[in-house]
Amino acid sequence: MTIKITKMQGCGNDFVVLEYNEFQKFNSDMSEVAKKLCDRNFGIGADGLIIPNLSAEGADIGWFFYNSDGTTAQMCGNGMRCFAKYVYSKQLVDKKEFSVKTLAGIIKPLILDDGQVRVDMSKPILVPEKIPFIPNNNLNYKISVMDRIFEGNAVSMGNPHFVIFIKDDENLLELAKKYGPAIETSAEFPEKTNVEFIKIKSRNQIELCVWERGCGITLACGTGACASTVAGILNGFLENSVDVDLLGGRVNVQWNGDSQNNQESVYLSGPAEFVFEAELNI
Repeated sequence: MTIKITKMQGCGNDFVVLEYNEFQKFNSDMSEVAKKLCDRNFGIGADGLIIPNLSAEGADIGWFFYNSDGTTAQMCGNGMRCFAKYVYSKQLVDKKEFSVKTLAGIIKPLILDDGQVRVDMSKPILVPEKIPFIPNNNLNYKISVMDRIFEGNAVSMGNPHFVIFIKDDENLLELAKKYGPAIETSAEFPEKTNVEFIKIKSRNQIELCVWERGCGITLACGTGACASTVAGILNGFLENSVDVDLLGGRVNVQWNGDSQNNQESVYLSGPAEFVFEAELNI
């Protein structure tokens, strides 16, 4: 069987996009297909698999999203930017701003004139049971893992995040590699969690490394950038527009909410690029 795929990336967070017609060729479990296609040694190599859903109800289009380990994810900010550019370029939608049905609800991307993509990521979820996060308090919670105690903030952007601000002069990537897996699977998060380690550079700039649920270390995480900005604003560390420096590049996050008003949408802007198109013999 031959299938057509497109490889895309947003700040180094990379994805395989499978055309809907190609998706319909498969009779097997798509989680297994995702693992094989995303494998960096025996497959194409990617952080996730994206499939447009042309029959989604209640939106202009929908998607199916799989992490590289075959699990499904409610949302992915970098993936959504790539998806938006893909479906607009392939004329699967006929307008630059449209709605996408996801497991996290309706998400609205906008193709900007400079080629970047701005995504209305909807409102942050701060109620612990909806994140889900078992402790009653989601902000400045102390979690004990291995030989450390970290103070972090549980925020959901349709998927759970635990945001940790690092004050000491430590290596964020090494922290993410060492402690990310243990925090991801900690008992406080019944559906596991993404983990962000952050240094504040100024009130409008942060540096971030992420351990992604179902992926491990990735070069970028859009929902993580959003959750981190929200947590920083709620703690009084950041202004309402923040440049987020990730291993793979920079995105901008805007949120006009605060501790008294957290019902504002979060907006994520950043690049989305085509890498290549190919045909694979399966």
